[in-house]
Amino acid sequence: MSLKDKNIVIGISGSIAAYKVALLVRLLHKAGASIQVIMTQEATQFITPLTLSTLSGNPVLVDYYDSKTGEWNNHVQLAEQADLILIAPATANTLAKCAQGLCDNLLLAVYLSAKSPVVFAPAMDLDMWKHPATQHNIHLLKSYGNSIIPVGTGELASGLNGQGRLAEPEEIFSYLEEFLLEAKPLSGKKALVSAGPTYEAIDPVRFIGNHSSGKMGYAIAQQLAKLGAHVILVSGPTALETPENVHKIAVTSANDMLLACQEYATESDIIVMSAAVADYTPQQVSDRKIKKKQEEFSIYLKKTTDILAYLGTQKQSHQTLVGFALETDNELQHAQDKLQRKNLDFIVLNSMQDAGAGFAHDTNKITVIKKNGETKTYSLKSKQEVAQDICELIIQQQKDLNQ
Repeated sequence: MSLKDKNIVIGISGSIAAYKVALLVRLLHKAGASIQVIMTQEATQFITPLTLSTLSGNPVLVDYYDSKTGEWNNHVQLAEQADLILIAPATANTLAKCAQGLCDNLLLAVYLSAKSPVVFAPAMDLDMWKHPATQHNIHLLKSYGNSIIPVGTGELASGLNGQGRLAEPEEIFSYLEEFLLEAKPLSGKKALVSAGPTYEAIDPVRFIGNHSSGKMGYAIAQQLAKLGAHVILVSGPTALETPENVHKIAVTSANDMLLACQEYATESDIIVMSAAVADYTPQQVSDRKIKKKQEEFSIYLKKTTDILAYLGTQKQSHQTLVGFALETDNELQHAQDKLQRKNLDFIVLNSMQDAGAGFAHDTNKITVIKKNGETKTYSLKSKQEVAQDICELIIQQQKDLNQ
């Protein structure tokens, strides 16, 4: 059974639905899971710690430390030992605090220290559930890589009838069982992906850009999230929808992209730079629209910072760094040179000579060159399938690093 010998932290916040968690704890304990219950102070008003301690076989934790013994409840250790953290019931207040990174109780400290998957089971009244603020917080939590168990529909504590009920204990049990059965080889990993073009301003209405659609980078971000990674997607201007469970940071210029990548690269295990970043940007940007007066007009350009090369100089031993090369001639030679100069683990080569590959297409044809010189050419595939191929290489690279 998938739950046997799993360490599960259950966080209970202040909701009348807390009484349902007693049966859930019993089901999980019977299935062989080790349960550590953490309650907020408000939750103790709805169900006693003694009840949950008896059912789980472990003391229930409420505060950062035991006021009688002075013993500290180590939130970092609690999070690191967990195979999964379930917050149920998750009230509107707790959802908001988790979404915004607030930390005023033990449960929130454990959540912010989590390296394992986190699952929320919301419970609240109909109007609170439907409120745009709650839905925005749900969206944020999903973008961080967390999972949400759908709320039930029925009679609520207020007397209203509609969405907002905590899922039944048996439903939550089945969800967790299925969740832990799924092999997610990148669970606990953090990934940074860049995608799309950059626009380098000439004046308030004109820019220098390229034809990148961002489709390849978005497909990679989506696949990494499916594999369990917490994905930050730094995206230039595109018309694409943000993939589920991916946190998108929208940027415009090469410098914007550099700053965003610098912010998140250090904490990332996986870095995939698929964006088509401008190599040059105007030296001066007019604050007014440039009028069409002269027959000839010159723009002086300066080099942008090479983001991939910068990340290569900062690369850490636990990181997998992947670059892309779009070439028109001497493709392999240029890609191999880029691989070495920029300290990459492997590089994904696109040739403009290949029909159906490169910018704007829904398909791609790639050749991957590894640091050890190994080269593999793939057939023309959809960009989603190409993303799967690239992610398989990333998984293997991460396994090799962890051995």
